[in-house]
Amino acid sequence: MSQIDPLARPIAPTQSPADTTHPETIRLHGLAENALATALHCLRSVDCDPAKLAKATARAVRAAKLLTRTSQSNQQTGGAA
Repeated sequence: MSQIDPLARPIAPTQSPADTTHPETIRLHGLAENALATALHCLRSVDCDPAKLAKATARAVRAAKLLTRTSQSNQQTGGAA
């Protein structure tokens, strides 16, 4: 019996032929995801000092702005929300 690795990243969903997501939307989504990952990395560090907390806050704010731009881009290109 095989065991599932709890730390493994989930496999990305396959893209259907009808999916016409605009490349800019995908790019902005990736940037937002990276900003959130950086924020979490700073918060989860054992030595989360005020500088790391400030960095985490800045990255979370950046992620929120990128998600707003992603939503706007998605609406302009006619993608699904």
